[in-house]
Amino acid sequence: MIALTRPVPASFANALCAAAPAEAIDFEQACTQHAAYCAALAALGAEVVMLPVGDALPDSCFVEDTAVVAAGVALITHPGAPSRRAETFATADALRTRYELAHMDESATLDGGDCMRVGRTIFVGRSERTNAAGIARLTDVFEPRGIRVVAIDTPKLLHLKCVCAPLGDDRITLAEGSISRSAFGDVDVVPIPAAESYAANVVAIGNRVLVADGFPRTRDVLTRAGFQVTPVATTEFRKADGALTCLSILC
Repeated sequence: MIALTRPVPASFANALCAAAPAEAIDFEQACTQHAAYCAALAALGAEVVMLPVGDALPDSCFVEDTAVVAAGVALITHPGAPSRRAETFATADALRTRYELAHMDESATLDGGDCMRVGRTIFVGRSERTNAAGIARLTDVFEPRGIRVVAIDTPKLLHLKCVCAPLGDDRITLAEGSISRSAFGDVDVVPIPAAESYAANVVAIGNRVLVADGFPRTRDVLTRAGFQVTPVATTEFRKADGALTCLSILC
């Protein structure tokens, strides 16, 4: 398992966010939290590969949005926010020696945070950042390779994975009161309390899972579900609408 990551840029305080945080982003603290995140991924057995820092790209540490990887191919995305589109070049450079690359035209938008792969299915959120043409391109690339694509309307969410995340090939987390369980078919769901919906965004490798620190009920739910839980601080990334999966591409 490779975890592609990218350092916190010096311009991170200017990252996109739906509402200005009550406290400004602490750049040094963000760097400390990012280092701890990478160490936690390594402790889970991932080989952490760090892209070059993109100081001119405030959101570039949220590398998840720049590619979707499955079945030996990496689809380089066309992010929904125009200011983020230059982030994809470094990702493509890092992945081209490992995967066949596929690209998108300018009419299509797709953020990796809207894509959740569970076994041979990719659930994709239709959001403000991911449009119908982006979903069509995702389908064109992956369905011929045996990956089913299932679109889910998420008009009130920034990204699909704001409220869910994969737990291996047959289970997901899902924040209660967010998306109907029926949208995910017969996938097993581990419900996360609505009051801790942010913590539904987890990173799982095998039976070990990273969860945002400060959400004890979620930690208990995942422990009871059979996972070894490692809390990771995400306070500075949350100020920019970011969470754990945003900070890496697992492939």
